[in-house]
Amino acid sequence: MKRVFILALLSAAILSCGGGSGSKKAGTTGKNEAANSSTSEVAVYELDKLLAVADSEVEKTVKVIGTVTHTCKHSGKRCFIVGESQQASMRVEAKGEIGGFNRELVGSKLEITGVLKERRLTKEAIDKMEKDVEAKKQEDGSEESCAAELSSIADMRKWMKEHDKDYYVIYFMDGTNYNTLD
Repeated sequence: MKRVFILALLSAAILSCGGGSGSKKAGTTGKNEAANSSTSEVAVYELDKLLAVADSEVEKTVKVIGTVTHTCKHSGKRCFIVGESQQASMRVEAKGEIGGFNRELVGSKLEITGVLKERRLTKEAIDKMEKDVEAKKQEDGSEESCAAELSSIADMRKWMKEHDKDYYVIYFMDGTNYNTLD
């Protein structure tokens, strides 16, 4: 379980909070309600349960319930949520009706509607990450942080071997709206 959390943190570092447009939309979010009153059913998952079946839900609209651990302070265009176990996290991109995620949301439980996406890290990309970490370790001697990153890379490789894949999957969501639950 600790492995999943570390991998999620590494994924967050890889996909940092840089806000492409640089425009900050402070105060533009709050409690967002679904504008679409369609009666079509959308599957609702706690984050931990969604991640267990994520491969079958990619590119589908789902609702996920999680607690906000971080919002990107410069752009507000991303937040990170954890499930009940707090062992795994997922990045949520502000799309659709979500103008941005306010910093005040940290600690709040949300139900977020959006399209589940995946990003695949190839073996070559993971090899490059490892090489970069090793170079950083040589340059500035940051043994402790490099050891954690190298451990995460080893966990990625282990997952790939266990699942007979030549890539590692990072799941994220293009969120279209959300409701606060607390």
